[in-house]
Amino acid sequence: MQEAKAELRKIQSIPEQEFENFIQNKKQEIVDYHLKNNSSYQKLVGKTSFASWNDLPVMTKKDFQKPLAERLSTGFSLKNVYVNKTSGSSGDPFIFAKDKFAHALTWTNIINRFGWHAIDFNSSYQARFYGIPLDFIGNIKERFKDFLSHRFRFSIFDLSDVVLEKFLQKFKTKKFDYINGYTSSIVLFAKFLQQKNIVLKNICPTLKVCIVTSEMLFEEDQILLEKQFGVPVVNEYGASELDLIAFQNPEGEWQVNSETLFVEILDEDNTILPYGKEGRIVITSLYNKAHPFIRYDIGDIGILDEKSTPKKPILKRLIGRTNDVAILPSGKKSPGLTFYYVTKSIIEDDGNVKEFIIKQTKIDTFEIEYVSQTELNLNQIHKIEAAITLYLEKGLLFTFIRKETLERSKSGKLKQFVSLVK
Repeated sequence: MQEAKAELRKIQSIPEQEFENFIQNKKQEIVDYHLKNNSSYQKLVGKTSFASWNDLPVMTKKDFQKPLAERLSTGFSLKNVYVNKTSGSSGDPFIFAKDKFAHALTWTNIINRFGWHAIDFNSSYQARFYGIPLDFIGNIKERFKDFLSHRFRFSIFDLSDVVLEKFLQKFKTKKFDYINGYTSSIVLFAKFLQQKNIVLKNICPTLKVCIVTSEMLFEEDQILLEKQFGVPVVNEYGASELDLIAFQNPEGEWQVNSETLFVEILDEDNTILPYGKEGRIVITSLYNKAHPFIRYDIGDIGILDEKSTPKKPILKRLIGRTNDVAILPSGKKSPGLTFYYVTKSIIEDDGNVKEFIIKQTKIDTFEIEYVSQTELNLNQIHKIEAAITLYLEKGLLFTFIRKETLERSKSGKLKQFVSLVK
């Protein structure tokens, strides 16, 4: 971490007029490294050198749906890298790796951005609106990490009024400095406060800021949050396989991370678009040597502001990243990101399941459409049903439908969870 902090300070000290050269050098360096040391990326590019950045292929999540060991660079193994799974929020889950320095840089960057809003990871107390594993060992591990990280977790699997009332009581007794978590869950809590005509800061005076992530924050929801919480609301945009992508700065701009990432906006023909034009968000991780993310299409559509510079790009607009809320027969409300924890039961390192979406067709009925090399067997289906029962409730009905392709939105986004229940 100390090495990563020094590197971040060094990057941030580069003058604006020299920053474009820094980015060009880092792009060249990371591509050269993977063309020399990563056989999977060599196969994708088809050669061991490149003449033009625009000639490099655009990577998608499908390029990573093979065993992780086949995707690691020379010198890296499952024992000396950070390994995690993507949420599958875009419908294409996969396992990825970062080398330890790149992972340390990610956390250094997060700490730096939160510091913009007077949040200190070593001392500030977090009200965390996230999911949590429900199995005994996984739950204990996550609670222990919460304790070490100075945060209290509000599990978002059940957001009924009875549970939200318990959340409210915690804010009356604990000195939280900030809220952090999934947008849809936090918005549901704010609507609960609105019904009770309560401003959260009045009952929790230590509260400084609310930071939302993982799903799009609509303008009307931001207004609601700021009114009901009585503190500023900060918008975060990131991807676990990459880093923080954009983070709202104190001036209210959605500042793109130019220190460890290179973000470009492309049209349907992979042509780079100028600032102010809407297109696909394509990202290069400049430091991850263990696993290539070079011109990686994250599956979102966005616009970089016309006032952007190489050192300070500004995300003007993000299109996508929304999730529905599932309303269940018991009256329980559960955000679509609950299915993140269900997908952990589906994802296997062999890459069999390529894509999937979950549709709620009736209040007690769900369809799981998936694309895979081989059909899910009865044992796998029972495992998925058990996971959904664990995280949601008993008595739900499921139909599993294997398909050649899945229907996408006009933007090309594959929404993992869709509720057709009004």
